[in-house]
Amino acid sequence: ITRILSAKDPMAPHNITRYSFKEFTYKLDPSVEQMSTHFEMEGNLLHNESEEGKKILAEKAAKEEARRRAAENESLGAGEGYHDDKPHRNQFNFSDRACQTAAPPMRDREIFTQPPPSISFGNTVTLCEVFDAYTEDLERQKIAKERAAVAAKISKNVQKTEEEEAEEESAQRDSMKDIDIVHSAEMQKSLKIMERLLNQNTYDEIAQDFRYWEDASDSFKEGEGTLLPLWKFWSERARRKHVTALCWNPQYHDLFAVGYGSYDFLKQSSGLICCFSLKNPSHPEYSFATESGVMCLDFHPTHASLLAVGCYDGTVMIYDIRSKTNKPLFQSTVKTGKHTDPVWQVMWQQEDLSKNPNFFSVSSDGRVTLWTMSKNELQHTDVMELKLAGIVSEEGEEHEEASLVGLAGGCCIDFNSKSEHLFVVGTEEGRIHKCSKAYNSQYLETYDGHYMAVYGVKWNNFHPRVFISASADWTVKLWDHTSKNALLSFDLGNAVGDVQWAPYSSTVFAAVTNDGKIHVFDLAENKHEPMCDQKVVRKSKLTHLCFNPKHPILIVGDDHGGVLCLKFSPNLRKTEAQKRAEATKNEGAEVKKPPPKKKGGGEAAEDDDKKKQVNPAELEIEKLEKILGISTVEAVKSTAPPAAA
Repeated sequence: ITRILSAKDPMAPHNITRYSFKEFTYKLDPSVEQMSTHFEMEGNLLHNESEEGKKILAEKAAKEEARRRAAENESLGAGEGYHDDKPHRNQFNFSDRACQTAAPPMRDREIFTQPPPSISFGNTVTLCEVFDAYTEDLERQKIAKERAAVAAKISKNVQKTEEEEAEEESAQRDSMKDIDIVHSAEMQKSLKIMERLLNQNTYDEIAQDFRYWEDASDSFKEGEGTLLPLWKFWSERARRKHVTALCWNPQYHDLFAVGYGSYDFLKQSSGLICCFSLKNPSHPEYSFATESGVMCLDFHPTHASLLAVGCYDGTVMIYDIRSKTNKPLFQSTVKTGKHTDPVWQVMWQQEDLSKNPNFFSVSSDGRVTLWTMSKNELQHTDVMELKLAGIVSEEGEEHEEASLVGLAGGCCIDFNSKSEHLFVVGTEEGRIHKCSKAYNSQYLETYDGHYMAVYGVKWNNFHPRVFISASADWTVKLWDHTSKNALLSFDLGNAVGDVQWAPYSSTVFAAVTNDGKIHVFDLAENKHEPMCDQKVVRKSKLTHLCFNPKHPILIVGDDHGGVLCLKFSPNLRKTEAQKRAEATKNEGAEVKKPPPKKKGGGEAAEDDDKKKQVNPAELEIEKLEKILGISTVEAVKSTAPPAAA
């Protein structure tokens, strides 16, 4: 009979039925367990490199070594005929595995010592003896304290001990624990530096253009120039606000202030002042919120942290941008004579005899007011009331209606840099009035060149007689204050928001219009057309612009709250001294100088030295006089203060 061995267990059940929770019924389980367990023992596996594994291996090796040595000893003693008749133990019989420890022998140790010496003492104690003992002890403690104090004083005067220094360090650490490091001034300064470093990497290309970019095409385009857009400044808090004022800081040329308000007088809201830096275009360095919309602002020329602000409700305020609080240092109220209409412009002036800072403001209520900072409040003085000039008819008679309407609304103001008493004011009805601080009874002159509101007037930075004006009637006009008629007029094709003279040239000025364009003129190159007519924003109206006093850049603001920084190409920033230097360099390469004359040679050399030592400002004045056909002799006479009647 052939029998086949297989792994199947004949005793295993083949009809196991289990309940299926999936089908909710009993089903036959086809899997049959064929494995049969005869012996099972739990064990542990250890890695050879582990500590326990190494310990077990060492014990095993020691046992084997001991067994080997014992076998050798037995073989040497028993001889060749030695046989081990000891029965082998069963490794599965745990009863054979037992051990017995040797009991340590007990020992008694005894030591004999001598008793301590003792003396019997007896005495009687009275109250007087107790009192005397306490008194002596107190005197002894007092002397010890005095000696310790003297020693501590000497050591303190000589030097601090290590223990005292350790105590001071621990005290400093305890005090530092009480300070909130996250919100401390040091942490804020460190975070500001880190933010500027990150922004320097982010805006690295723009920073490179600001420092090194020069438009090479200017060498092929005479009489034309371009503007390169650099940074754009914007704040989330300025959403749906208009840029109503721009001003560079006179001390830190990378810092400028932006005023936010609204020119839509039916939708007035709160105002905002932001101070941005070219080093951090992502976020303003300082910001202040105002209850009414900001309409104008101006930095103090010497105290660079003072900022004068004019608001829509007629309030003028002075902020210190170093202050962390949102409150102004000074603020005008109804009691201190605040304006009743919007303040359109504020301008700082030189300190008075008592060294008090002061500034002027002009408002739609027809007042030109001088504000002086005293110890506790702002003191006001009305310098001029802008009376309406009579409307002259064809027969040369004035209408009586003009005297019944009231005061003229002032929109802008500017003071002459050479004659401090002289200033011009632009009004809402299109007239420009020349006034003096000497008396406020009447105007020195009235210029009728515009027929809509005048938004900006600026004296030339070099020539004391020339000023420029911009109006909503689409024109920019150039004036000589000794003449009632405009010298030049430029039609820009849209309402002009602001106009500014360039700080480096007497013939360069720029204006912004409501169609988003910047117009840059250089009268020395072209008296009729702009050198640059560039659109810089889309779907926005440009409201204001401001030249940087040091770098060849300017900033412009729009009615969406954005501020854009632009850089001039080389053709737009040439001064008269640079032009003459280039001309002499080119002429010197072609024409040889004639030999000096023998007679009168010293006088000629002196004249040449005088010509070489001409001040650049004088060159700019000469250039403008040649273009406009005016002279400085008449200017000195006309700008002298009028004698009091």
